[in-house]
Amino acid sequence: MEKKFLKKIIAQSSEDLQIISACCSEAKIKLGDIKYLSSNKIFLLSLSRFHKEGDDNNQLINSVIKFEYIESSKSKNIDQNQHDLILELLAINIFKKNGNFEITLLFSKNRIITLTAEIIEVTLEDQKILNVKNN
Repeated sequence: MEKKFLKKIIAQSSEDLQIISACCSEAKIKLGDIKYLSSNKIFLLSLSRFHKEGDDNNQLINSVIKFEYIESSKSKNIDQNQHDLILELLAINIFKKNGNFEITLLFSKNRIITLTAEIIEVTLEDQKILNVKNN
């Protein structure tokens, strides 16, 4: 019997964040599954991603990315009222700007979410294996 392990990746540098970005490239995110808890300075994304770091990259995994120490969140080209809108994550980039970090979530169709953070503290945690994609 093959064991399935759910993983947790913690990023505290731009290099670490690139690993999370690579794992989550092409992930699908429902707009209603994005939450910014400003009083807690936490930004959450629930997403369905392909298992890219193993042999079976057709496997779909439900994961959560948690960004901590988030000062602000801005979006561009995203209608906040379309809760059922499905976004496709292309990459997560990070820049240093005015002593803070700008974490940019790049989606298809030129949609962008920019997070401003004091420090880098990002966690990718797999929740459950959903299914296998049909080719």
